[in-house]
Amino acid sequence: MTLATLSPAETHAVIRSGARLIDIRGADEHARERIPGAVNVPLDRIGDLPCDGRPVVFHCRSGMRTAANAAQLCAAAGNAPAYILGGGIEAWRQAGHPVVADRSQPLEIMRQVQITAGALVLAGVLLGLFVTPGFFALSAFVGAGLIFAGVTGWCGMANLLRIMPWNRRAAA
Repeated sequence: MTLATLSPAETHAVIRSGARLIDIRGADEHARERIPGAVNVPLDRIGDLPCDGRPVVFHCRSGMRTAANAAQLCAAAGNAPAYILGGGIEAWRQAGHPVVADRSQPLEIMRQVQITAGALVLAGVLLGLFVTPGFFALSAFVGAGLIFAGVTGWCGMANLLRIMPWNRRAAA
């Protein structure tokens, strides 16, 4: 199932006429930056979306998640007209529409995983080159963990970072 894609200007008009804007990103992403009035219903809980018959516009960061999950989003909308904000919140911002940004909120968990994994791999390589080759095992361990996360969908590093003190501020 494909959903019609709306431009930011079309989305703005549809919202003004009563459509609901649903942000399917995670709570951590929504807490850091969001479109005013958007309701956060993460993709893994999209089945909980209440159906009230009003049109629904789904959005994510770039539009890729919404497009990739169009069938699931269409089913969640029920019989209501459903659309995708083309280009997501990035296109909305570039079109000059307002966004609420709270930079005091922590970075998204996956960005934290990327930063941490990259830092650990780099440290393992540098320590392996300049201290002792045994440190190359650190890079191998992180690489194996990333492969495991990609294959299984379970990321130990993300779960560990999620419970760190700086991430307890993210909106639930």
